[in-house]
Amino acid sequence: MSANLFAPAPAQAATSCSGTVTHSQPIKIPGRSTVVGELTIYYNSSNGGTNSACFYHRGPSYGVAAETYVAIYRCAQTSGEGQMCRNTTAGDIDDGKYAYQAGPVGVTGTANYCVGAQGWIEWEHPAPDAGKVIMGVVTPVTRGC
Repeated sequence: MSANLFAPAPAQAATSCSGTVTHSQPIKIPGRSTVVGELTIYYNSSNGGTNSACFYHRGPSYGVAAETYVAIYRCAQTSGEGQMCRNTTAGDIDDGKYAYQAGPVGVTGTANYCVGAQGWIEWEHPAPDAGKVIMGVVTPVTRGC
């Protein structure tokens, strides 16, 4: 007779896209005013500070399945809004073919630290020669400092 023993997986903080919005950035089709996505970062004080992020489909992309990505990192910086994020964590990432949003993703222990986030959607550009392009925030810079 044998018994199967499994070690429990490490606990992860519950993450949701809720709390105080610390950054929100609409993503527009280049050269147009049409918004196709929005990267939003949230903060709450649980777990030594928790930041979460979602990348929402907006406008013509809402309800349409498309490759969508969101990631969040705790930065080494404690100040310097808008600088390149030197991340101190592996981060939390969500990507896939979604119709409404990617995320939530989250990182804890962010009290007194900046966070960086990335988010994008692969969307058909209205210019026929452009085809599908990635539109979004592709470089994480410090936010919420």
